[in-house]
Amino acid sequence: MLVYFWGFLYSNYFRFWLKWILRLLTRKCELQRVFDGSKAGAQRTLSIEHSLESSKNKVLRNAVHVEEAEVEKCVRDVMKEKKIEPKDTGFKTNLHISLLQISGYKKLYLNVENLRKVPYDSDNEEHEEQLIELWNLLMPHENLKARITKQWCDIGFQGDDPKTDFRGMGLLGLVNLVYFSKHYTNEARQILSHSNHPKLGYSYAIVGINLTEMAYSLLKNGALKSHLYNMVSGLPQMEHFHQFYCYLVYEFDKFWFEEEPESIMHFNQYREKFHEKIKGLLLDCDVILTLQN
Repeated sequence: MLVYFWGFLYSNYFRFWLKWILRLLTRKCELQRVFDGSKAGAQRTLSIEHSLESSKNKVLRNAVHVEEAEVEKCVRDVMKEKKIEPKDTGFKTNLHISLLQISGYKKLYLNVENLRKVPYDSDNEEHEEQLIELWNLLMPHENLKARITKQWCDIGFQGDDPKTDFRGMGLLGLVNLVYFSKHYTNEARQILSHSNHPKLGYSYAIVGINLTEMAYSLLKNGALKSHLYNMVSGLPQMEHFHQFYCYLVYEFDKFWFEEEPESIMHFNQYREKFHEKIKGLLLDCDVILTLQN
């Protein structure tokens, strides 16, 4: 209760007067002070995002919702509102980058969400081609005997038709699996081999789809902002989400074998422990979590 009360007082009274005093002393607005006092990347963009969201000025508050095409105009509007000289090219450039990162994160989430909402359709030729591609990437020396076959269990699906395993994450789960197998083929085959361990084995494809859900949830709740703001000096793309997924798959495999669970029946327990580990890493403003090829 006390914390809430203090937060209310700070947000509604003290913050305004503190900003006013600092502006008198430094002759710079809060945005200028952030750019002067923080390094490029997550530290700067997260501070800018917080400053804009907390502002009582409508132009500044709306800046965090600007579309990519309107970023340049938005920068001019903010500079005009805060009476910052147009010749201050450093401020203009830095604000432009931060707004691109902020708007790009929101757009990336929408793109990922839209892909997740696409159900796997066995009548869709493109969907089927991606599924067969996954098999060929992971099992290059073994041909599928049929489209519906127990062979799918060899790469970690639950039954003889993988389409039923994509219900939670839709096409996003398949796209992630194919991306990792295509761009990190040796690593994917190595991890598939690990997953067949007689004691510590797990269902490769099912775990991969589970890690898609983890990556998606971290993106949705904003936990990936530090990673993406450090990784991309501009608009985060779907490629960057896939790259983070690849990191999760590789690191989870290492984590699983280091932990040595008693059986696959304890998967949820260790999955949550791994999730907490990743969330802890993402709290670091300097974090970049990538799998180097």
